[in-house]
Amino acid sequence: MSLFKLFGKKHDSDRQHDAKLSHSAEGSTTVKDLAKSKIAPSGEYFENLDDNSRKSTGQYENKGTRFQKIQPVDDEDTDDDEVQEDKVSGLIILLTLTASISGFMFGYDTGYISSALVSIGGDLGKTLSYGEEEYITAATSLGALIASILSGVLGDYFGRRPILMLSNILFVIGAIVQCAAHSVWMMISGRLVMGFGVGIGSLLAPVFISELAPRKYRGRLVIINCFGTTGGQLVAYAIGAGLSRIKNGWRAAVGISMFPPLLQFLAFLFFLPDTPRFLVMKGRISQAHGILMKIYPDATEEQVNSSIKELQELNRALPGGNVLQRLWYGAKLLHTSGPAFRALFITCGMQALQQFTGFNSLMYFSATIFKAVGFKDSTAVSIIVAATNFIFTVVAFFIIDKVGRRRLMLASLYGMLAFLVLNSVAFHFLDITFHGSDAIVNSSDSHTWGIVIIIAMIGYVASYAVGCGNVPWQQGEMFPQAVRALGSSYATATNWTGSLVISATFLTMLQNISPTGTFALFAGLTLLSIIFILLFFPELSGMSLEESQKVLTGGFHIRESMKIAKMRKKYGNKVPLSVMEKPESGVEDMA
Repeated sequence: MSLFKLFGKKHDSDRQHDAKLSHSAEGSTTVKDLAKSKIAPSGEYFENLDDNSRKSTGQYENKGTRFQKIQPVDDEDTDDDEVQEDKVSGLIILLTLTASISGFMFGYDTGYISSALVSIGGDLGKTLSYGEEEYITAATSLGALIASILSGVLGDYFGRRPILMLSNILFVIGAIVQCAAHSVWMMISGRLVMGFGVGIGSLLAPVFISELAPRKYRGRLVIINCFGTTGGQLVAYAIGAGLSRIKNGWRAAVGISMFPPLLQFLAFLFFLPDTPRFLVMKGRISQAHGILMKIYPDATEEQVNSSIKELQELNRALPGGNVLQRLWYGAKLLHTSGPAFRALFITCGMQALQQFTGFNSLMYFSATIFKAVGFKDSTAVSIIVAATNFIFTVVAFFIIDKVGRRRLMLASLYGMLAFLVLNSVAFHFLDITFHGSDAIVNSSDSHTWGIVIIIAMIGYVASYAVGCGNVPWQQGEMFPQAVRALGSSYATATNWTGSLVISATFLTMLQNISPTGTFALFAGLTLLSIIFILLFFPELSGMSLEESQKVLTGGFHIRESMKIAKMRKKYGNKVPLSVMEKPESGVEDMA
């Protein structure tokens, strides 16, 4: 992959790869968009029109940006052959809530280990050092990293549903091992196995939801999985606080974690299907048809058949006679096609910044930090942090599709940067040092600065939850069907790599470069994250999964994507993506 391909300066082979992905990912969608718009000569510039002129002429243009003159799509035309994705059916809600149990399991794991680390005491045969706490915490991240690499391929081969069911089994086994643990290494082993389940769920649950969700509500429905994560953290902190004074209470907290995966397993086993996109890919057309009719109860038989036909055309565009051959082709496409590689670059970058801005270190070790600062009931204080995370995830649910992914990410990162700087300053004046398993506060005004740290952490968590905590998990919308699970696998593996690095080094950083230096480092990485979003992250709100790849054809198209999102917000989906300049056509498919 050349830098030319990444940044949109294409030579001939790059044009071929981009056109290949555009054709294979879009199927008949491109034809429909072109048929519904009158395209002006490429490169023609138009002056801004006032609202009345736009409504009367149907021109949606932007001065200084290469848009093309279009006529608005007639609603009656689209009603004849396309499923109208403007409603959320009961089945979609049920499937989304069930898939979001995977998010709950991840969140519960983060929450209970934070409280367990301060209440285990000698239950594992010794008092834990900071290094051993890091190993126990990082074991889940290591297991999740391994699972996230494999689960994308497994999800394409066996289906999203059965692999999510496998994650339930692994989670329960891991919980049983931890409940029975009487040594550090047995505890680490249990958390490693649980990590396999967490990694599968963190990848496939968002993919599962994004493949089901109507485009208008996709952002909000994927955030429901984030609800699960933040809700799981809050429940775990509350249970941990309630059991903290009971001998081996942390084991009971681990045991409770077995019930959600059992519930998800039974729901998938007896009631709920796989996604229509996967079923069409496997040739199970009648099942896909039945599910689509339930997902869109107001759709006609012809509209559902049209949707299935589009998915079939998309699959036929992919070389290979079986799933493994298509996976090989998808891997090749992911690394050689401009749009796919840009999607990979963006999603991996988003997942990396989510971790390296330090949030999970706070969630894993919040009770340890508050204990070091001097709060006697540190687990109870952590509940406030977890509740903040949950509340502002709810806020994100209501605004993500209205405000847009890009603006939400930038607002989130600006807030995180400010509160990380405040945390760094507060720890400087608190003057706390870590030695072995002890923390020594040298300031005479520790209570005041402890309050400042709590306020700064709550502000940081609120900023994170409203954007950075959920927008990166919209990653599935950037990839075409051919590489969606595989691309999401790369991105999720990046997330867990970051989680592994942070969880395995955070307490060591507190010891070696001080809390002030640690939070200053996170602030610097947050500043780099802001630059990344400004340069590379386009706005994809209101676009279908197939349209998202068009935005990444020939470059990142930041300004163009923002204009399209703004126009669609005002005029609805009548504004086709063909108002953006398209790549050269007529290029033969890549063999």
